[in-house]
This record gives sequence, structure tokens and C-alpha cells, in this order.
Amino acid sequence: MQGMKPGYVPLERALSKLGIASRTVSRQWVLDGKIKVNGVLRKDPLFPVIPERAQIEIEEKPVAKAAHRTFLLHKPRGVVTTRSDEKGRPTVFSLIPEPGLHLIAVGRLDWATSGLLLLTNDTRLADWLTDPRSAVGRTYLVTVRGKVTEVSLERLRQGLLDAGEKLQPEAIILRKASGRESHLTVQLTEGRNREIRRMFSALSHEVTRLKRVAYGGLELGDLDPGTFRELSQVELQRAFPGLLR
Repeated sequence: MQGMKPGYVPLERALSKLGIASRTVSRQWVLDGKIKVNGVLRKDPLFPVIPERAQIEIEEKPVAKAAHRTFLLHKPRGVVTTRSDEKGRPTVFSLIPEPGLHLIAVGRLDWATSGLLLLTNDTRLADWLTDPRSAVGRTYLVTVRGKVTEVSLERLRQGLLDAGEKLQPEAIILRKASGRESHLTVQLTEGRNREIRRMFSALSHEVTRLKRVAYGGLELGDLDPGTFRELSQVELQRAFPGLLR
């Protein structure tokens, strides 16, 4: 945050980074006078603290840093990657019943996309995975209408401009093509909004199915839609060798 010393974050964000509550809930706790920092009541949500060093109390009870937990979910189609939905659609957070555990989704998969989605209370992990500089690969199986030609593949490999953004896959393989539809494997590293759908739309191919099957060294495998498994810290380190813990 601008004007804040290195290592310091606003109090409301510190509570979120520690996996205690969302920033919205944390902000309200601070405003309600429920939070002490190093024995002093603080009612300013933007009060600067170092999360790992500050002694924080909620209603006179010391706060212990929540253990880092990360889950690999097979997100089904028809489920949204938000905490709540104005249309009443099911959300990914309803699929992992962990009371008191403030999870965040690592990136998003849109309503019609299925596959591997990570949910964690480790904000440092989430920030690292979604930072374009980390260049973590994400692999998708894609089905589009019509026959994708070698000319179209080369255009994708060179990159396309859409709404001022250059869309370019890290890798793309045509697995099968017919006049009716084509099947491809696409790998991305930046994860721009609806990137794959926009790529093929620019070539007049509608994406009919999109499924993420790998994220870094993690694979979806035979996990059933709507189910999940918890990942160990060892597994995360192996899947993302560049991750600094």
C-alpha cells in the first residue's frame, strides 16, 4: 500500500492474510472496537501492522495464526467461483464444508468451465501462483466448433490482439479436428480473463467445452466433479519448485 513501510499492511488486510476472516469482516471488527494490536485498541482498519509480528487480540482473546491449508477441487460446470451469487447459483465455497476456515480461490474459472481449482487460506501462496512473473503453467482441454486449421494454429502461436491485450498460449496442440469440431490442449501462464474463449472467438471458433486439467505440477487426475482433496505442504513444494516458503 502506498505510503506504508515495507512489510507493513493495513490491519484489516493483516487479519485476512493470517487466515482469520475476510477483509470485509475484519474491517467491521476493527470499526466495532473488537481488535487490539500489541495490547492497544485499534479502530482504524488501515492501521499499519506486520502480520507475522503483531500480537493481535479479538475481544480480548489472542489470535493464533491459522494453519495453512490448500484444497484441490474439481469444479463442475454450472458452479461460480465467487463467495455469493446474485442469481442464486451454487458457488465453489459451498463444495468445501470447512467451518471457520476462510478460503480464497486461486484465480477463477467461469461458470461454464470445469476442472482443477485451488482454494487456500494461504494468501502468500495465492499471490505467488497468480503473479504473472511466476509463470506457472495451466493446462486446459478445449473443444471448439468447426475445424481448426494449421494457419489458425500458427496465428495463435504468434499471438492475437483483443481489446488491446495480446493473447498468446504458452503451448497449443491440435489433438483431433473435423468439420464439426476440434479438440485441443492449450497451456497458459498468464491467465487473462476468459483468455481461451477470446482467442478462439477471434478466429470465429466457439468454445463448447473447457476443462482445466493441470496447474503447475498438480493434475486433476480421476477426481470426480464436485469433490476435492487436501494438499500437503510437501506436495505443494513439489508441484511448484519455484515457490519460496
